[in-house]
Amino acid sequence: MPDDFMFGDLIDRIYEAAFLPELWSQVLETAAELSGSANGAIFVFNENAPIRGRFSDASPASAEALKHVRPLFDNFLSSDGWKLSPGIMRMYDLQPASFVHVESFMTPEEIANDPQRIIARAVGIGDNLCTAIPVPTGELVTVVFQRWLKDPTYDRKAIDRMDALRPHFARAGMMAARLRLERAEATVAALQSAGLAAAVLSASGRVLTANAHLEQMSAAIIATAHGGIALANPAANALLCEAIARHRDDRAVRSIPVPGIEGQPPLVVHLLPLRRAAHDIFSGADMVLAATPVSASATVPAPSLLAGLFDLTPAEARLAAALCQGQPLKEAAAGAGITFKSGRTYLERIFAKTGTHQQSELVALLKSAERIGRPER
Repeated sequence: MPDDFMFGDLIDRIYEAAFLPELWSQVLETAAELSGSANGAIFVFNENAPIRGRFSDASPASAEALKHVRPLFDNFLSSDGWKLSPGIMRMYDLQPASFVHVESFMTPEEIANDPQRIIARAVGIGDNLCTAIPVPTGELVTVVFQRWLKDPTYDRKAIDRMDALRPHFARAGMMAARLRLERAEATVAALQSAGLAAAVLSASGRVLTANAHLEQMSAAIIATAHGGIALANPAANALLCEAIARHRDDRAVRSIPVPGIEGQPPLVVHLLPLRRAAHDIFSGADMVLAATPVSASATVPAPSLLAGLFDLTPAEARLAAALCQGQPLKEAAAGAGITFKSGRTYLERIFAKTGTHQQSELVALLKSAERIGRPER
């Protein structure tokens, strides 16, 4: 595992790329090196728009090594050939909540006959590592890494390295999706034009500027004394206060479900740190708060949305769902095929990821999150 400084620097650069998408190439190249990959890419799928993406050909060395691979990326963006690939469609449907070895979900015949893999093999590309990040407004962000054919398959160590970065790819990917992978200007007006309600905050949580979209959500998001901001829902506001207080701590919860109120739709509120050059773009501010109303979309089923909200692994999500159905921990663990001791370990991880401390708090939070994406009655 790389040292903490190197890993922390990469996390900072992921958030920087959220607002300066020309930096995604460097970020993906560094992440590719960490996972022993030949290349990396980020894609944004939208039912009503062409695929958009960025590729890891930042340095002259990688550009030379990948001169035959870049055309595959460009062709992927410009054609619908990917819809004939069983591997790509399986990931699109599965929407894995962690990084997964794509070929593990394919039969040998599918791997041999997949048109995208046939083309990739011809230029020396082998295995794929992929994760999907459903965005509440309907887009699907995928992050993909590929290895050379001559290299061994992805092992658990490489996957764990990428999973440690996944929460940060998720937050930055949400912003990149809304900004359509285009550069943000020095004001939240850019987020306004992208249809995203947003405010720029100081380190203490004071609002420096907010756009009209956010101001229209006054029933759910309210102004407080001394220029602060709060969520009307008490449980959601407690998570927001913790995230603001600990915004430099990577363990802080940064995505918060907010149930619909007074005729307004349910929201997901994201808190993104402004790092490196992105800090300068927003005039030295420290955070961006972005609120996304949840829209119904075939690309964002509710289970994937919940897993994406809190960065739960599939096993953690299953355990949390069982607890929300009223099952005691011992029964929920048995149903998930794990021991009671493992269930307690999973529950501690779920507490850490959701910012809760007791099972009753967790159930209340997840039940409020379940209302996200369902129409109000």
